[in-house]
Amino acid sequence: MLYIGCHLSSSKGYRAMAEQAAAIDANTFAFFTRNPRGGSAKELNSDDIKRFHEFADEKGFGRIVAHAPYTMNCCASDKKIRQFAHDTLADDLRRMEAVPGNYYNFHPGCHVGQGIDQGIDLIAEQLNSVLTGDETTAVLLETMAGKGSEIGSRFEELRRIIDLTEHDNVLGVCLDTCHVWDGGYDIVSNLDGVLEEFDKVIGLDRLKAIHLNDSMNPLGAHKDRHAKIGEGHIGAEALVRVMLHPALRGLPMILETPNDIDGYAREIAFLREKYSE
Repeated sequence: MLYIGCHLSSSKGYRAMAEQAAAIDANTFAFFTRNPRGGSAKELNSDDIKRFHEFADEKGFGRIVAHAPYTMNCCASDKKIRQFAHDTLADDLRRMEAVPGNYYNFHPGCHVGQGIDQGIDLIAEQLNSVLTGDETTAVLLETMAGKGSEIGSRFEELRRIIDLTEHDNVLGVCLDTCHVWDGGYDIVSNLDGVLEEFDKVIGLDRLKAIHLNDSMNPLGAHKDRHAKIGEGHIGAEALVRVMLHPALRGLPMILETPNDIDGYAREIAFLREKYSE
């Protein structure tokens, strides 16, 4: 089964997102828990959630992938920014339990001059202050491109965060194809090797979701600029190989390409055609 979808606006609720996804032949989707630049989250609606579950079950949806706001920097040097990250993380995970068994994805953070070691310690500290180990939501660390002082462009950095987190049973990883490519992992010429390295360092059992994106940049550019499928340096052929790789079958594949809803529909149709060949 191919579970594929894209980022949708959460402003109209879970049921509306599911209906919009189904209208473009998607059977999963991603959404921001609140404005991606921060702010308060929309109030939960129990009737909307009930209707979402009914629709998702009827249509055979896979797990959905919530995304934390970009402003949530768990390892910021500013204590006020770290407190915002703590409060957002705690509130988002509380809210995610209303749709149990799904995924919550976040960018590990930028150490802003403190150094990678301090940044990793602070990220783990945030997770340890919030996680109980009883969450039904899997919390996913996203692989990053390594621009600026980003943490998470190397698999070893994510492994260290996991090792320092007390309730690591709820932690997983979301692999972003643009990010790992920009971070220096050659998924075009050596996809098997990259996944073998991921398995050796982190473990493929922790890989829970894929962000399927092309990149505007050459390998190792550390810039993080997404491109439409087939219009970047990774290319459609390599991204189809990612989609079809046996180790990744059944994972939600989320498109974060620079598209409107019609563009996502075209990409999903293209990828479904390749999946069925």
